[in-house]
Amino acid sequence: MAPERRIALVSVGAALLLICVKLGAGLASGSLGLVSEAAHSGTDLAAALLTFFALGVAVRPADRGHPYGHAKAQHLAALAEAAFLVVVSAAIAVVAIRRLADGAHDVDAAWWTFAVLGVVIAIDASRAVVLRRAGRRYASPALGASALHFASDLAGSLAVLAGLFAARTGHPAGDAAAALLVAGLVLVAAGRLIARNVDVLMDRSPAPEEEAVRRAIEGVSPRVQLRRLRLRYAAGLHFADVVIAVPPLAAVGQGHAAADAVEAAVEDALPGTDVVVHVEPAPAQAALVERAHAAALGVPGVREIHNVTVLQAGDRTEVSLHLKLPGSLPLAEAHEVASQVEAAIRAELPETDAVQTHLEPLGGETEAAALAGADGERVARIVRERTGEEPRDLRLYRTDAGLVVFLTLALAPERTLAEAHALASEVEAAVHEAEPAVADVIVHTEP
Repeated sequence: MAPERRIALVSVGAALLLICVKLGAGLASGSLGLVSEAAHSGTDLAAALLTFFALGVAVRPADRGHPYGHAKAQHLAALAEAAFLVVVSAAIAVVAIRRLADGAHDVDAAWWTFAVLGVVIAIDASRAVVLRRAGRRYASPALGASALHFASDLAGSLAVLAGLFAARTGHPAGDAAAALLVAGLVLVAAGRLIARNVDVLMDRSPAPEEEAVRRAIEGVSPRVQLRRLRLRYAAGLHFADVVIAVPPLAAVGQGHAAADAVEAAVEDALPGTDVVVHVEPAPAQAALVERAHAAALGVPGVREIHNVTVLQAGDRTEVSLHLKLPGSLPLAEAHEVASQVEAAIRAELPETDAVQTHLEPLGGETEAAALAGADGERVARIVRERTGEEPRDLRLYRTDAGLVVFLTLALAPERTLAEAHALASEVEAAVHEAEPAVADVIVHTEP
């Protein structure tokens, strides 16, 4: 027999002995307090029996029908105990209130009733201590519940002792008052028992333990992204379901190593936890850029952003972007908008460590006047010298910033895009070098 069941069996014997002693003394003396304590011990007998049989079920190994084991049987037993306690305490309270209202009842508070209570108190105290230690040692809620019952019996026995002393000194109502106090103690114990075990059976997440596990996972190195954490408790054991994200290009071995690191972190935070870790690829870089872009455009006053980049540098994730705002906007206001953009991106991408914004003036409509003649001829000559081709389309505009040149190059269809881009860049550089007044050159290439 398992040690937990042996301890529960001893509790059955102790509860049976207390019922006989209290009930016999209560009936002989007419003490409602002793009778109520006998009924209280009757609930403890039922509780001890439930604990004994529940532990017999709880120690069974997991099977196909119960892959998580049978540990919750202890919490079901604890709820049944609480139901017994509520019914008995209500009955005791009704009888006690009637006696207090009638004011006529005889209590024989002889010396032997005090002797009986002394024995009862000694048994209650010793069983409460033994069961409390066993409940902690074996992490058994059922044994802990039994310890709570014997402790409440101890408090009730002390109250009955005070009631008998009052009856012996000429105040017989003290016995009924003690019985009413015992009923109150039982109700408090039952309420605590119900709340604690309902939370477990409903898989309520233990908040302090969940926060400790979350901090432990966030401290894992190399860093992982925590997607989901579910924690529950049953019969002295925590169960954790964890979903983490790793870089999408990480090898299987790296993902497995990250899962091992998370399991170790959870074990350090909550020893003995049953941990299941699921590994997923982190969102692709393009998806992160798209989310950052959308978050930035959602900020009031932002009309144009570009060059959004998400960088992975070791354990850090950083986002950079260029933010265009009206050139007339005061720097303090522009900085405030940039701060709002950074906050929006951090909210959208919680894994981001830093956001860097580069402020630029927003381009507006520019007054321009078309030009022709000598300026256009000089630009056309540069194009012919560099490419051997006549520009297909050439337009010049004079703006406040300087000359702006638009030209189109017709190139052989077999040329590559890289060659076309290099030639266009060469033409742009040559035009700038030959014509310092030119502010911008836009070269379009086509076959």
